[in-house]
Amino acid sequence: MKTLLTDTDLFNGKVIDEIKLLPEQGYSNENYRFEVEKKSYLLRKFKLQDRDRVLEYQVQTLAYEKDLAAKPLLLRTDEGFMVSEFTEGEHKTVLERSDLKLLVEALQILHSLTLDNSPLALVDLFEVINDEVKKAFETIGTYPKELVLCHNDLNPKNCIFSSNALTLIDWEFASMNDRYFDLASVSVEFELGQIDEAFMLALYFGRAGWEKKKLDAYKVIYKALCKQWFKDNP
Repeated sequence: MKTLLTDTDLFNGKVIDEIKLLPEQGYSNENYRFEVEKKSYLLRKFKLQDRDRVLEYQVQTLAYEKDLAAKPLLLRTDEGFMVSEFTEGEHKTVLERSDLKLLVEALQILHSLTLDNSPLALVDLFEVINDEVKKAFETIGTYPKELVLCHNDLNPKNCIFSSNALTLIDWEFASMNDRYFDLASVSVEFELGQIDEAFMLALYFGRAGWEKKKLDAYKVIYKALCKQWFKDNP
């Protein structure tokens, strides 16, 4: 693996310290930490090849420019890896109000970015659509589409909190999608109660107000997608 890195312009001629596999891993990548000249980097070795890694790199670059992501440095699609700066911090499964505020502020910035890309077709992701999911899609269809650039995978492992800052990682599922999908994923993944969910929505929408039924429908869809994903990737 060191050979792959030293063959690049970024690390050519430099001493690469031991490459360590991180204890927490995702399903799509193997994640490694290494150091060069006392600076830490993240190496993501792709396990799944059905991802648009060029788009991922593009989105992460946009997010980095807004202080939402680690700086991406190198993409080698042929060799199947990506390198970015390493982000120190912690993953939280329970959010304090200050953490939720950081997450909402990050989403507001992310959702203001533009990307010339086709919107995600959620219905096409399902192998089987049961009655509950069908009803959720019908409910969503009664509301206007609010397409923005979404992360689409806001689980605790993809949110790194550190000293009043938040960094989002793993941008491989990012695409244009309805803003409510990201909000629903936060509510589901962090198990927000009614009060904290209302706090999140009030922060995000302000006086504009929000559609609770639309959010609940997206929560149904998000939960169903997660159930299908974990069934296919035990």
